[in-house]
Amino acid sequence: MSEETKFTVEEVESVTPPPRARVEDIETAPETPGAKLSRKRDYLEGFLAEKPQGAAEGEPGGAIYDGVVSALKEIFDPEIPVNIYDLGLIYGVDVTDDGEVKVTMTLTTPHCPVAESMPGEVELRVSAVPGVRDAEVNLVWDPPWDMSSMSDEAKLELGML
Repeated sequence: MSEETKFTVEEVESVTPPPRARVEDIETAPETPGAKLSRKRDYLEGFLAEKPQGAAEGEPGGAIYDGVVSALKEIFDPEIPVNIYDLGLIYGVDVTDDGEVKVTMTLTTPHCPVAESMPGEVELRVSAVPGVRDAEVNLVWDPPWDMSSMSDEAKLELGML
C-alpha cells in the first residue's frame, strides 16, 4: 500500500537574478535636522489632539465621559498630593445615554480620614458636569487599592519613577 511519488529534476546552466529594489536619488536638498524635528512635532501634536470619530457622549472620547474624568482629576487626596483619578482610586466610570453616571471607586484604606466625605464630593463634582442628569458613587473595598493602581504621572509626581 505504499504509494510512490516521482519527481523530475531539471538541470540548468544559470538563472537570471531577481530585480533589486532601488531608491532613486532625490533631486532636492536633504532635509535639515531642524526641519525634520518640526515635521515630527507637528505630526505628534495632531495625533495627540485627535479625538475618536463618532464617539458616543458617554464613551471614552465623548463629551460627558471626558467631562467626568476631568472633574475627577480636580479632586485631590488630602494626604497624598495627587488627584484621585491618577491615584487609581477610580475603578470605573459608566455613562448611560440618558446622562446617568455611575462611578465605582475605592479609598487608599477603609480608615481613610475622608471615607465619609469623599464619595459625597465625587458625586457633587460629577453631577456638575454638563450633560450629567444623575450621578451615583459606589464605594468598594474589593479589590483593595495598592500602589500598582497609580498612573505613571502619579508615580512621577511622588518620586516613585
